[in-house]
Amino acid sequence: MKLLEGKVAIITGASRGIGKGIAEKFIEQGATVVFTYASSDEKARALEAELAQKGGVAKGYKSDAADFNAANELIELVTKDFGGVDILVNNAGITRDNLLMRMSEEHWDEIMRVNLKSVFNLTKAVIKPMLKARKGSIINMSSVVGVKGNAGQANYAASKAGIIGFTKSVAAELGSRNIRCNAIAPGFIETEMTEVLNPEVVQQWRESIPLKRGGSPEDVANATLFLASDMSAYITGQTLHVCGGMLM
Repeated sequence: MKLLEGKVAIITGASRGIGKGIAEKFIEQGATVVFTYASSDEKARALEAELAQKGGVAKGYKSDAADFNAANELIELVTKDFGGVDILVNNAGITRDNLLMRMSEEHWDEIMRVNLKSVFNLTKAVIKPMLKARKGSIINMSSVVGVKGNAGQANYAASKAGIIGFTKSVAAELGSRNIRCNAIAPGFIETEMTEVLNPEVVQQWRESIPLKRGGSPEDVANATLFLASDMSAYITGQTLHVCGGMLM
């Protein structure tokens, strides 16, 4: 039996990179995958078809995770369409890097809205169906930057550190109802975004990592699968570092 057989999973930010890797892994393991998108209907339909080719059910919903009302409407729709929600992966995130002295208020607020408020919105909305079912797994995507900080990323680091504190609090509140909440803190993960970087800089980063390589979306997807499945039934309130040993 597949690890997520019969489970319904919502993944935000699943159009590329880590989110897409998680969606593919969940489909392979039997989950019905729901993903959100903000703009292109055409791209969403293409992603649905691509995921369905792997033998599962996938459906995209046009919804802004950073909008409180939209998040509630999304959960209501998914619950109506699929009967409930077993897994929530809060993966949506952006960067607006700059030194603090040059960082605009707009870029600070934008990061907090997309990276942190979206986690609050979806988690709060999904609690109702999970409480009704008396089970669920919520996985929030943080970052090693949220643990150790990074020059030029005060806004991003603050949002990802906030996710860790939020995760621990939710785990404490919902543990008695058999609802688990954990975080994943990826390190240097090689995706479409890193392909545009200077190859020499990328190689320097690889050499600074104990495992001497960047991570892949599949590395993060495997960790997410573990936390989503019953294999981690006694794990909650934790942050799993998927970073090749960057944080030891």
